[in-house]
Amino acid sequence: MPVPVVHERAAPWPYTGLDVAAARAAGHRAVPFRELVMKIHQRCNLACDYCYVYESADQSWRERPRTMPDDVRDAALARFADHARDHQLGDVRIVLHGGEPLLYGPARLRELVGAARRVFPAGVRVTFGMQTNGVLLTEPVVATLLELGIAAGVSVDGIAAAHDRHRRTKDGRGSFAAVARALALLQRPENRAAYAGLLCTVDPGTDPIACYEQLMSFAPPAIDLLLPHANWESPPMRPDGVLTPYAQWLIAVFDRWYSDRTPTRIRLFDDTISLVLGGASRCEQVGLSPSGVLVVESDGAIEQVDALKSAYPGACATGLHVLRDSFDAALDHPGIVARQIGRAALADECLACPAVAFCGGGHYAHRYRRGIGFRAPSVHCADLLAFIGHVYRRVAADLRSPS
Repeated sequence: MPVPVVHERAAPWPYTGLDVAAARAAGHRAVPFRELVMKIHQRCNLACDYCYVYESADQSWRERPRTMPDDVRDAALARFADHARDHQLGDVRIVLHGGEPLLYGPARLRELVGAARRVFPAGVRVTFGMQTNGVLLTEPVVATLLELGIAAGVSVDGIAAAHDRHRRTKDGRGSFAAVARALALLQRPENRAAYAGLLCTVDPGTDPIACYEQLMSFAPPAIDLLLPHANWESPPMRPDGVLTPYAQWLIAVFDRWYSDRTPTRIRLFDDTISLVLGGASRCEQVGLSPSGVLVVESDGAIEQVDALKSAYPGACATGLHVLRDSFDAALDHPGIVARQIGRAALADECLACPAVAFCGGGHYAHRYRRGIGFRAPSVHCADLLAFIGHVYRRVAADLRSPS
Protein backbone atom coordinates (compact mmCIF):
# COMPACT_ATOMS: atom_id res chain seq x y z
CA MET A 1 0.00 0.00 0.00
CA PRO A 2 1.12 3.64 -0.37
CA VAL A 3 3.79 5.13 1.85
CA PRO A 4 2.18 7.25 4.62
CA VAL A 5 1.80 10.91 3.69
CA VAL A 6 3.93 13.05 6.01
CA HIS A 7 3.87 16.32 4.06
CA GLU A 8 2.37 18.56 6.70
CA ARG A 9 5.23 18.00 9.13
CA ALA A 10 8.04 18.18 6.62
CA ALA A 11 6.84 20.71 4.05
CA PRO A 12 4.26 23.29 5.20
CA TRP A 13 3.90 24.59 1.65
CA PRO A 14 2.03 23.44 -0.37
CA TYR A 15 0.39 20.99 2.03
CA THR A 16 -0.84 23.49 4.62
CA GLY A 17 -0.47 26.66 2.58
CA LEU A 18 -1.99 26.03 -0.83
CA ASP A 19 -5.77 26.34 -1.13
CA VAL A 20 -6.57 24.16 -4.13
CA ALA A 21 -10.20 25.26 -4.30
CA ALA A 22 -9.16 28.91 -4.29
CA ALA A 23 -6.59 28.22 -7.01
CA ARG A 24 -9.27 26.62 -9.17
CA ALA A 25 -11.63 29.53 -8.50
CA ALA A 26 -8.86 31.91 -9.59
CA GLY A 27 -8.78 30.19 -12.96
CA HIS A 28 -5.98 27.65 -12.62
CA ARG A 29 -7.23 24.65 -14.57
CA ALA A 30 -5.90 21.17 -14.01
CA VAL A 31 -3.47 19.94 -16.67
CA PRO A 32 -4.07 16.25 -17.49
CA PHE A 33 -1.22 13.78 -17.24
CA ARG A 34 0.35 12.97 -20.59
CA GLU A 35 3.31 11.01 -19.24
CA LEU A 36 3.25 8.04 -16.90
CA VAL A 37 6.45 6.81 -15.28
CA MET A 38 6.08 3.15 -14.31
CA LYS A 39 8.54 1.81 -11.73
CA ILE A 40 8.50 -1.69 -13.11
CA HIS A 41 11.57 -2.88 -11.17
CA GLN A 42 12.47 -1.46 -7.77
CA ARG A 43 16.10 -2.65 -7.57
CA CYS A 44 19.23 -1.75 -9.52
CA ASN A 45 22.36 -3.52 -10.66
CA LEU A 46 24.51 -0.43 -10.01
CA ALA A 47 25.28 1.53 -6.83
CA CYS A 48 25.64 5.13 -8.05
CA ASP A 49 26.76 7.35 -5.19
CA TYR A 50 24.39 10.23 -6.04
CA CYS A 51 21.25 8.19 -6.73
CA TYR A 52 18.13 9.95 -5.45
CA VAL A 53 16.33 6.61 -5.05
CA TYR A 54 18.83 4.63 -2.98
CA GLU A 55 21.12 7.27 -1.49
CA SER A 56 18.63 9.97 -0.46
CA ALA A 57 16.37 10.64 2.50
CA ASP A 58 13.48 8.51 1.21
CA GLN A 59 14.19 4.79 1.60
CA SER A 60 10.69 3.55 0.72
CA TRP A 61 12.14 1.30 -2.00
CA ARG A 62 13.14 -1.16 0.72
CA GLU A 63 9.47 -1.89 1.52
CA ARG A 64 8.23 -2.18 -2.05
CA PRO A 65 8.12 -5.31 -4.25
CA ARG A 66 11.15 -5.81 -6.45
CA THR A 67 8.99 -6.23 -9.55
CA MET A 68 5.66 -4.58 -10.30
CA PRO A 69 2.94 -7.26 -9.95
CA ASP A 70 0.79 -7.93 -13.00
CA ASP A 71 -2.41 -6.69 -11.35
CA VAL A 72 -0.72 -3.38 -10.49
CA ARG A 73 0.68 -3.13 -14.03
CA ASP A 74 -2.74 -3.72 -15.58
CA ALA A 75 -4.46 -1.32 -13.19
CA ALA A 76 -1.92 1.44 -13.92
CA LEU A 77 -2.40 1.03 -17.66
CA ALA A 78 -6.19 0.98 -17.32
CA ARG A 79 -6.15 4.13 -15.17
CA PHE A 80 -3.98 5.91 -17.71
CA ALA A 81 -6.19 4.78 -20.58
CA ASP A 82 -9.28 6.06 -18.74
CA HIS A 83 -7.52 9.36 -18.07
CA ALA A 84 -6.57 9.75 -21.73
CA ARG A 85 -10.12 8.94 -22.82
CA ASP A 86 -11.75 11.27 -20.29
CA HIS A 87 -9.48 14.20 -21.22
CA GLN A 88 -9.50 13.44 -24.97
CA LEU A 89 -5.73 13.16 -25.16
CA GLY A 90 -4.38 12.30 -28.58
CA ASP A 91 -0.84 11.41 -27.48
CA VAL A 92 0.50 9.92 -24.25
CA ARG A 93 3.85 8.53 -23.19
CA ILE A 94 4.77 5.65 -20.90
CA VAL A 95 8.28 5.69 -19.44
CA LEU A 96 9.61 2.44 -17.99
CA HIS A 97 11.81 3.18 -15.01
CA GLY A 98 13.35 1.71 -11.88
CA GLY A 99 15.74 0.91 -10.28
CA GLU A 100 16.90 -0.63 -13.52
CA PRO A 101 13.92 -1.39 -15.78
CA LEU A 102 15.80 -3.97 -17.88
CA LEU A 103 15.83 -6.23 -14.81
CA TYR A 104 12.11 -6.64 -15.52
CA GLY A 105 13.06 -8.98 -18.38
CA PRO A 106 12.22 -9.05 -22.12
CA ALA A 107 9.22 -11.36 -21.72
CA ARG A 108 7.51 -9.09 -19.20
CA LEU A 109 8.34 -6.00 -21.27
CA ARG A 110 6.55 -7.69 -24.15
CA GLU A 111 3.54 -8.41 -21.93
CA LEU A 112 3.41 -4.81 -20.68
CA VAL A 113 3.53 -3.23 -24.12
CA GLY A 114 0.94 -5.68 -25.42
CA ALA A 115 -1.37 -4.93 -22.49
CA ALA A 116 -0.99 -1.18 -23.07
CA ARG A 117 -1.79 -1.43 -26.76
CA ARG A 118 -4.94 -3.42 -25.96
CA VAL A 119 -6.30 -1.09 -23.30
CA PHE A 120 -5.87 2.36 -24.85
CA PRO A 121 -8.58 3.75 -27.12
CA ALA A 122 -7.92 3.54 -30.85
CA GLY A 123 -7.56 7.33 -31.16
CA VAL A 124 -4.74 7.60 -28.61
CA ARG A 125 -1.13 7.34 -29.80
CA VAL A 126 1.00 5.66 -27.12
CA THR A 127 4.79 5.95 -27.22
CA PHE A 128 7.18 4.08 -24.94
CA GLY A 129 10.43 5.24 -23.41
CA MET A 130 12.86 3.78 -20.94
CA GLN A 131 15.64 5.19 -18.76
CA THR A 132 18.41 2.64 -18.27
CA ASN A 133 21.98 2.54 -17.02
CA GLY A 134 22.77 0.58 -20.20
CA VAL A 135 24.72 -2.26 -18.60
CA LEU A 136 22.15 -4.89 -19.66
CA LEU A 137 21.72 -3.61 -23.23
CA THR A 138 22.79 -6.54 -25.40
CA GLU A 139 21.97 -7.35 -29.03
CA PRO A 140 18.94 -9.51 -28.08
CA VAL A 141 17.67 -6.83 -25.68
CA VAL A 142 18.04 -4.08 -28.29
CA ALA A 143 16.16 -6.31 -30.75
CA THR A 144 13.35 -6.57 -28.20
CA LEU A 145 13.23 -2.79 -27.76
CA LEU A 146 13.00 -2.34 -31.53
CA GLU A 147 10.25 -4.94 -31.77
CA LEU A 148 8.23 -3.23 -29.04
CA GLY A 149 8.87 0.36 -30.13
CA ILE A 150 10.68 1.34 -26.91
CA ALA A 151 13.28 4.11 -27.17
CA ALA A 152 15.91 3.96 -24.42
CA GLY A 153 17.67 6.86 -22.80
CA VAL A 154 21.03 5.85 -21.33
CA SER A 155 22.72 7.39 -18.29
CA VAL A 156 26.40 8.20 -18.81
CA ASP A 157 28.48 10.80 -17.00
CA GLY A 158 31.09 11.82 -19.56
CA ILE A 159 34.57 10.35 -19.80
CA ALA A 160 35.38 6.97 -18.28
CA ALA A 161 37.15 8.30 -15.17
CA ALA A 162 34.29 10.66 -14.29
CA HIS A 163 31.59 8.09 -15.02
CA ASP A 164 33.32 5.32 -13.04
CA ARG A 165 33.85 7.59 -10.06
CA HIS A 166 30.09 7.72 -9.50
CA ARG A 167 28.40 4.94 -11.47
CA ARG A 168 29.81 1.70 -10.09
CA THR A 169 28.65 -1.88 -9.76
CA LYS A 170 27.82 -3.16 -6.30
CA ASP A 171 31.31 -4.65 -5.97
CA GLY A 172 32.91 -1.29 -6.75
CA ARG A 173 33.83 -1.74 -10.42
CA GLY A 174 33.19 1.03 -12.91
CA SER A 175 30.42 0.61 -15.48
CA PHE A 176 31.71 2.83 -18.31
CA ALA A 177 33.06 0.00 -20.49
CA ALA A 178 29.73 -1.84 -20.40
CA VAL A 179 27.79 1.36 -21.17
CA ALA A 180 30.12 2.23 -24.06
CA ARG A 181 29.52 -1.24 -25.56
CA ALA A 182 25.76 -0.71 -25.26
CA LEU A 183 25.96 2.69 -26.93
CA ALA A 184 27.97 1.20 -29.79
CA LEU A 185 25.02 -1.13 -30.38
CA LEU A 186 22.49 1.70 -30.31
CA GLN A 187 24.53 3.75 -32.78
CA ARG A 188 24.17 1.15 -35.51
CA PRO A 189 21.81 2.45 -38.24
CA GLU A 190 19.46 -0.51 -37.82
CA ASN A 191 19.18 0.18 -34.06
CA ARG A 192 18.79 3.97 -34.03
CA ALA A 193 15.03 3.79 -33.47
CA ALA A 194 15.74 2.32 -30.01
CA TYR A 195 18.15 5.16 -29.10
CA ALA A 196 16.44 8.07 -27.34
CA GLY A 197 19.56 9.85 -26.10
CA LEU A 198 21.86 10.35 -23.13
CA LEU A 199 21.36 11.60 -19.60
CA CYS A 200 24.34 13.14 -17.80
CA THR A 201 24.44 14.55 -14.27
CA VAL A 202 26.57 17.68 -14.08
CA ASP A 203 29.69 17.36 -11.93
CA PRO A 204 31.62 20.65 -11.64
CA GLY A 205 34.71 18.68 -10.66
CA THR A 206 34.99 17.27 -14.19
CA ASP A 207 36.29 18.84 -17.39
CA PRO A 208 33.17 20.18 -19.15
CA ILE A 209 34.59 20.07 -22.67
CA ALA A 210 35.99 16.56 -22.26
CA CYS A 211 32.55 15.49 -21.00
CA TYR A 212 30.80 17.16 -23.95
CA GLU A 213 33.14 15.60 -26.48
CA GLN A 214 32.70 12.16 -24.93
CA LEU A 215 28.92 12.45 -24.99
CA MET A 216 28.96 13.66 -28.59
CA SER A 217 31.21 10.74 -29.59
CA PHE A 218 28.25 8.45 -28.87
CA ALA A 219 26.24 10.24 -31.62
CA PRO A 220 23.14 10.71 -29.43
CA PRO A 221 19.84 12.01 -30.84
CA ALA A 222 19.56 14.20 -27.73
CA ILE A 223 21.31 14.92 -24.43
CA ASP A 224 19.86 15.79 -21.04
CA LEU A 225 22.23 17.63 -18.69
CA LEU A 226 20.83 17.48 -15.17
CA LEU A 227 21.82 19.50 -12.14
CA PRO A 228 22.24 17.10 -9.20
CA HIS A 229 19.14 16.69 -7.06
CA ALA A 230 19.84 18.76 -3.97
CA ASN A 231 18.00 21.14 -1.66
CA TRP A 232 18.64 23.56 1.21
CA GLU A 233 18.91 20.70 3.72
CA SER A 234 21.22 18.64 1.48
CA PRO A 235 23.06 21.25 -0.61
CA PRO A 236 25.03 20.40 -3.74
CA MET A 237 28.78 19.94 -3.73
CA ARG A 238 30.61 23.22 -4.38
CA PRO A 239 34.39 23.54 -4.71
CA ASP A 240 35.89 25.93 -2.20
CA GLY A 241 35.85 29.52 -3.33
CA VAL A 242 33.69 28.93 -6.42
CA LEU A 243 30.35 30.74 -6.20
CA THR A 244 28.66 29.29 -9.30
CA PRO A 245 30.50 26.10 -10.30
CA TYR A 246 27.51 24.53 -12.06
CA ALA A 247 26.94 27.68 -14.12
CA GLN A 248 30.59 27.81 -15.13
CA TRP A 249 30.44 24.16 -16.23
CA LEU A 250 27.21 24.65 -18.18
CA ILE A 251 28.44 27.88 -19.80
CA ALA A 252 31.57 26.16 -21.08
CA VAL A 253 29.52 23.36 -22.65
CA PHE A 254 26.87 25.75 -23.96
CA ASP A 255 29.41 27.96 -25.73
CA ARG A 256 31.03 24.96 -27.39
CA TRP A 257 27.66 23.46 -28.42
CA TYR A 258 26.33 26.82 -29.63
CA SER A 259 29.45 27.42 -31.72
CA ASP A 260 29.35 23.89 -33.14
CA ARG A 261 25.80 24.44 -34.46
CA THR A 262 25.32 20.71 -34.02
CA PRO A 263 21.87 19.23 -34.74
CA THR A 264 22.12 17.26 -31.48
CA ARG A 265 19.57 18.66 -29.06
CA ILE A 266 20.63 19.45 -25.50
CA ARG A 267 17.29 19.94 -23.84
CA LEU A 268 18.37 22.37 -21.12
CA PHE A 269 20.04 24.58 -23.73
CA ASP A 270 17.16 24.36 -26.22
CA ASP A 271 14.64 25.24 -23.53
CA THR A 272 16.68 28.13 -22.15
CA ILE A 273 17.05 29.62 -25.64
CA SER A 274 13.30 29.16 -26.17
CA LEU A 275 12.57 30.97 -22.92
CA VAL A 276 14.83 33.96 -23.60
CA LEU A 277 13.15 34.27 -27.01
CA GLY A 278 9.72 34.39 -25.36
CA GLY A 279 8.76 30.75 -25.79
CA ALA A 280 8.16 27.92 -23.34
CA SER A 281 10.18 25.07 -21.87
CA ARG A 282 9.60 21.34 -21.94
CA CYS A 283 11.88 20.35 -19.07
CA GLU A 284 11.54 20.69 -15.31
CA GLN A 285 14.78 22.57 -14.70
CA VAL A 286 13.75 25.95 -16.12
CA GLY A 287 10.57 27.78 -17.05
CA LEU A 288 7.02 27.74 -15.76
CA SER A 289 5.40 25.09 -17.95
CA PRO A 290 2.93 22.99 -15.93
CA SER A 291 3.94 19.42 -15.10
CA GLY A 292 1.91 16.64 -16.67
CA VAL A 293 3.85 13.69 -15.26
CA LEU A 294 2.65 11.05 -12.82
CA VAL A 295 4.52 8.10 -11.28
CA VAL A 296 3.24 4.65 -10.31
CA GLU A 297 5.56 2.77 -7.96
CA SER A 298 6.07 -1.00 -8.05
CA ASP A 299 3.52 -1.44 -5.25
CA GLY A 300 0.87 0.59 -7.09
CA ALA A 301 1.28 3.84 -5.15
CA ILE A 302 0.39 6.86 -7.28
CA GLU A 303 3.13 9.41 -6.65
CA GLN A 304 4.55 12.73 -7.71
CA VAL A 305 7.82 12.91 -9.66
CA ASP A 306 10.40 10.78 -7.94
CA ALA A 307 13.08 13.48 -7.79
CA LEU A 308 11.24 14.56 -4.64
CA LYS A 309 12.73 11.53 -2.88
CA SER A 310 15.80 13.71 -2.44
CA ALA A 311 13.86 16.01 -0.08
CA TYR A 312 12.50 13.90 2.79
CA PRO A 313 10.82 10.51 3.39
CA GLY A 314 7.37 10.41 1.83
CA ALA A 315 7.83 13.59 -0.20
CA CYS A 316 6.48 11.89 -3.34
CA ALA A 317 3.44 10.32 -1.69
CA THR A 318 -0.15 11.24 -2.53
CA GLY A 319 -1.94 8.54 -0.52
CA LEU A 320 -3.51 7.27 -3.75
CA HIS A 321 -3.26 3.77 -5.24
CA VAL A 322 -4.02 2.39 -8.71
CA LEU A 323 -6.15 -0.44 -7.33
CA ARG A 324 -8.66 2.00 -5.88
CA ASP A 325 -8.05 5.54 -7.22
CA SER A 326 -8.27 7.24 -10.60
CA PHE A 327 -5.53 9.45 -11.98
CA ASP A 328 -7.99 12.34 -11.89
CA ALA A 329 -7.92 12.09 -8.09
CA ALA A 330 -4.26 13.14 -8.23
CA LEU A 331 -5.06 16.34 -10.12
CA ASP A 332 -6.32 17.98 -6.93
CA HIS A 333 -3.42 16.87 -4.76
CA PRO A 334 -1.62 20.00 -3.46
CA GLY A 335 1.78 18.72 -4.58
CA ILE A 336 0.52 18.19 -8.13
CA VAL A 337 -1.33 21.50 -8.20
CA ALA A 338 1.77 23.34 -6.99
CA ARG A 339 3.64 22.17 -10.09
CA GLN A 340 0.90 23.37 -12.43
CA ILE A 341 0.11 26.90 -11.19
CA GLY A 342 3.22 28.69 -12.43
CA ARG A 343 4.17 31.92 -10.64
CA ALA A 344 1.62 31.32 -7.88
CA ALA A 345 3.90 28.55 -6.56
CA LEU A 346 7.02 30.71 -6.32
CA ALA A 347 8.71 32.35 -3.37
CA ASP A 348 8.55 36.14 -2.98
CA GLU A 349 12.29 36.32 -3.76
CA CYS A 350 11.66 34.58 -7.08
CA LEU A 351 8.73 36.82 -7.98
CA ALA A 352 10.90 39.89 -7.41
CA CYS A 353 13.68 38.55 -9.64
CA PRO A 354 13.89 39.85 -13.24
CA ALA A 355 14.88 36.36 -14.44
CA VAL A 356 11.75 34.66 -13.09
CA ALA A 357 10.14 34.26 -16.51
CA PHE A 358 13.19 32.31 -17.68
CA CYS A 359 14.22 30.44 -14.55
CA GLY A 360 10.71 29.69 -13.31
CA GLY A 361 12.10 29.02 -9.84
CA GLY A 362 14.19 26.09 -11.04
CA HIS A 363 13.39 22.43 -10.48
CA TYR A 364 10.62 22.03 -7.90
CA ALA A 365 12.56 19.40 -5.92
CA HIS A 366 15.51 21.77 -5.54
CA ARG A 367 13.40 24.36 -3.69
CA TYR A 368 12.79 22.31 -0.55
CA ARG A 369 13.69 23.96 2.76
CA ARG A 370 12.74 22.64 6.18
CA GLY A 371 10.07 24.78 7.84
CA ILE A 372 9.16 26.41 4.52
CA GLY A 373 8.55 23.51 2.19
CA PHE A 374 8.73 23.99 -1.58
CA ARG A 375 8.14 27.75 -1.69
CA ALA A 376 11.79 28.72 -1.46
CA PRO A 377 14.19 29.65 -4.25
CA SER A 378 16.13 26.80 -5.83
CA VAL A 379 19.28 25.76 -4.01
CA HIS A 380 20.86 26.16 -7.48
CA CYS A 381 19.52 29.74 -7.77
CA ALA A 382 22.87 31.53 -8.22
CA ASP A 383 24.00 29.02 -10.83
CA LEU A 384 20.73 29.26 -12.76
CA LEU A 385 20.86 33.05 -12.74
CA ALA A 386 24.45 33.10 -14.04
CA PHE A 387 23.81 30.47 -16.70
CA ILE A 388 20.54 31.94 -17.99
CA GLY A 389 22.07 35.43 -18.03
CA HIS A 390 24.92 34.14 -20.17
CA VAL A 391 22.56 32.46 -22.63
CA TYR A 392 20.45 35.62 -22.80
CA ARG A 393 23.47 37.77 -23.63
CA ARG A 394 24.83 35.31 -26.17
CA VAL A 395 21.51 35.00 -28.02
CA ALA A 396 20.85 38.75 -27.82
CA ALA A 397 24.27 39.46 -29.35
CA ASP A 398 23.48 37.09 -32.21
CA LEU A 399 20.15 38.81 -32.84
CA ARG A 400 21.84 42.21 -32.96
CA SER A 401 24.55 41.04 -35.36
CA PRO A 402 23.97 41.49 -39.11
CA SER A 403 23.26 38.18 -40.79
